[in-house]
Amino acid sequence: MWNWLRQIKDSITQKTIGLMRMQFWREAVEDIYCDNPPHQPVATELWRAVKRHNLTKMWFMKIIDEREKNLDDRAYRNIQELETYAENTQSALLYLTLETLGVRDIHADHAASHIGKAQGIVTCLRATPYHSARQKVFLPMDICMLHGVSQEDFIRGKQEKNVRDVIYDIASQAHSHLEHARSFSKKVPVKAYPAFFCTVALDDYLYNMRKVDFNIFHPSLQKKSTLLPLHLYIRSWKKTY
Repeated sequence: MWNWLRQIKDSITQKTIGLMRMQFWREAVEDIYCDNPPHQPVATELWRAVKRHNLTKMWFMKIIDEREKNLDDRAYRNIQELETYAENTQSALLYLTLETLGVRDIHADHAASHIGKAQGIVTCLRATPYHSARQKVFLPMDICMLHGVSQEDFIRGKQEKNVRDVIYDIASQAHSHLEHARSFSKKVPVKAYPAFFCTVALDDYLYNMRKVDFNIFHPSLQKKSTLLPLHLYIRSWKKTY
């Protein structure tokens, strides 16, 4: 379901079509919780997961509603708007993942909230070269304005210091959320950790970005990290996130 929702925005040419697809999933979730899932493979599997793990309906609806709001092609007005989007999509998905692991714990939820926000911010950064090549920029406007950077600067792939300062500020916010999430680590149940191993990829991207002095267009940032599986194994072995 998540991939279907994520791909809707990039696969449509008219917002109306996107709204129709979102409405399909909204009604599908309603039917799932009425024990009457539509005859669609993903919906059927989702219904089984809901029954097996007693998943909370609210998180599904938040994801759908937020994805629907995001169908408009416009930049985030500020970092808080980006964080709200991340909370209602990435964090909501982490809350559901915790439920599938049998974890219902306030400290785990706090960690999930911050990790989800970090993931949303990093996703926005990673997608910047892709979107810029298509004449689109979604980075928070308040931070761009603070450094005197226009959307056109990103579309042209500029790498001046003020452009890199924008990326630094946004990346720093993601790093801050990861640090907040880890401040709860001693209170988070160990069985919740598998839900948070996505931090391995986030740390890797932020580290690589620092190495290239926050040049968002540097080719190395678009390459897959061959060390990710090793780092994931180590994190799992040490039981940390």
